[in-house]
Amino acid sequence: MRTGLEAPAAPPHQLEEGTEAVTLRGVARRFRSRRGDVLALQGLDLTAEDGEVLAVVGPSGCGKSTLLELLAGLGDPDEGTVAVAGERSREARLTTCAYMPQRDLLLPWRSALANAALALEAQGVGRAEARRRALPLFERFGLAEFARALPAELSGGMRQRVAFLRTLLAGRPTLLLDEPFGALDSITRAAMQEWLAEALRAEPRTVVLVTHDVREALYLGDRVAVLSPRPGRVVAELSVDLERPRPRRETVTDPAFAALEERALEALEEGGL
Repeated sequence: MRTGLEAPAAPPHQLEEGTEAVTLRGVARRFRSRRGDVLALQGLDLTAEDGEVLAVVGPSGCGKSTLLELLAGLGDPDEGTVAVAGERSREARLTTCAYMPQRDLLLPWRSALANAALALEAQGVGRAEARRRALPLFERFGLAEFARALPAELSGGMRQRVAFLRTLLAGRPTLLLDEPFGALDSITRAAMQEWLAEALRAEPRTVVLVTHDVREALYLGDRVAVLSPRPGRVVAELSVDLERPRPRRETVTDPAFAALEERALEALEEGGL
């Protein structure tokens, strides 16, 4: 798949050697409901190193989105600790992470370019200047011809690309991606996975990606953490020792990839799926 990307840019943020970009230790998170307390996560230990793409896979309802919300500073654990770049406070996590939710949340009255530029406007950049800064990313990632289009004029895949560029423009060193392709058809989803892999190669970040799709997790991740059903806990971690770049068709048909996929599926079954 041709994307027209340039050579990878230097990471926007560099931690001191030995510092983990993301750390969760003994994390538990509970929610109140009419039927009583719901325990979403329990005893969860997880780390991501600087510049690593960590994919988290697990069944629906296992606490994957809750994990991202904690990292993003949208809540605190009931037990354990959560840190991003060594910072534990919610305020610090809010300023260190850029969160891309499942839905693209594009404003229907704003163009694709204007939607992406919202990430800069939220930081106090003027509207015209924000769009000027956003336009090179549209050109770099093959979206220049869609910059003036309204969301209703874009396909699902194009909307997700715009949402991802908005996340990049936030300028944060850690990206949190919550099942970004879950609503797409299988063909579009496969193309978007390859697009995202190339985008992250060109604009490196520390990434925590959650998904229920094992193949997606293995294709995009440097490492995959498998969660149990609720309350979510890590039941297995797999290193994806496959060279990058990874042409998708060749990668997913590689025997080594198939072996990893089998191990991940076994871990899901053994974890109680």
